[in-house]
Amino acid sequence: MTKNNKDVLQVVDDEARRLSKTLVRTARYAALGTVDLADGSPFVSRVSLATAMDGAPVFLISRLSTHFSNLESDPRCSLLIGEPGKGDPLAHPRITLVGKSKILRAGSARDHLKQRYLRRHPKVALYVDFPDFAFWRFTTSRASLNGGFGKAYALASSDLATPLDSLEGLADMEDGAIAHMNADHADAVERYAALARAKGTGWRLTAIDPEGLDLASSNDVARLWFAAPLTSPRDLRPVLVALAKDA
Repeated sequence: MTKNNKDVLQVVDDEARRLSKTLVRTARYAALGTVDLADGSPFVSRVSLATAMDGAPVFLISRLSTHFSNLESDPRCSLLIGEPGKGDPLAHPRITLVGKSKILRAGSARDHLKQRYLRRHPKVALYVDFPDFAFWRFTTSRASLNGGFGKAYALASSDLATPLDSLEGLADMEDGAIAHMNADHADAVERYAALARAKGTGWRLTAIDPEGLDLASSNDVARLWFAAPLTSPRDLRPVLVALAKDA
């Protein structure tokens, strides 16, 4: 008897959720699949990624590109995330997100996401404000995680989202907190990287969210998860201090 998809799917647990979120949070690039405006065929290209504070992927693309026109015509799209690494590329975890993308208009939300994006991709500063470029925010409706051979999961959007309830002020303090830590507490940032089991030196904070920290050193990215999610913006400072002491 031939197995159907449900027969091979594993039960989604906290480990699968953590792996999925880590893949998305640490991704620098993804394969973007759109619906071709010309004939409805699948059209796949590569985009560079960052994430919003709630975990939504964000990418910057030019109006001159085919996928820009495709998304304007039909917002349905998908993202394949996960680096192949050494050895068999199919043995490494990857996740496919299915959903829709929406262009980000000028405003405080776009400004905040722009700063998160630039800390992940500093070289983009050369063209980020060119009139033909625009940020797009991806909204996940469902996802397919392949954690390696025999580890397939079907996830809902809620499995990937980071709740922001009672944390509205965290976005307002993020830029200042990151600038302060990178400029005045570089030693603590290096300790965060060590806790995240990142190799090398030269690490800097690039993003903060209720569940953890994103760090970067040149082209390398690391993720440090908090022991428990923040429940208030006031929790951030004591958590950062405690992590620096724990390293």
